[in-house]
Amino acid sequence: MFVSATRRCSRTACPRPAAATLTYVQADSTVVIGPLASRAEPGAHDLCRDHAERFTPPLSWHVIRLGAGEAPPQRSRDDLLAIADAVREAARPAPAPPEQPPASPGTGTRRGHLRVLPTGGEE
Repeated sequence: MFVSATRRCSRTACPRPAAATLTYVQADSTVVIGPLASRAEPGAHDLCRDHAERFTPPLSWHVIRLGAGEAPPQRSRDDLLAIADAVREAARPAPAPPEQPPASPGTGTRRGHLRVLPTGGEE
């Protein structure tokens, strides 16, 4: 028996190879169409290029299309300087709290859980 290693489009009677993966979040009424997943997952649907491009969602649903092979956005000099400043700020040691003399016993508002009880002969 021959098993094809190429995944096919999930649409009925479509023999074309899969080129994109469709997933959805029903609670958010959102469909995501992105690059073909590395492996088949439950709840994900593989689509050929034509079906991925022509897909229309149900009414009131949103579609997010993630392009395959898109270059990441370039960072500006201001972004890099802001990151460097944040790293420097986080690396600075925190200022030492001012030293306060230790509190003497018996002063303060906190009451301890132990009490001195008089013995039976003392009154």
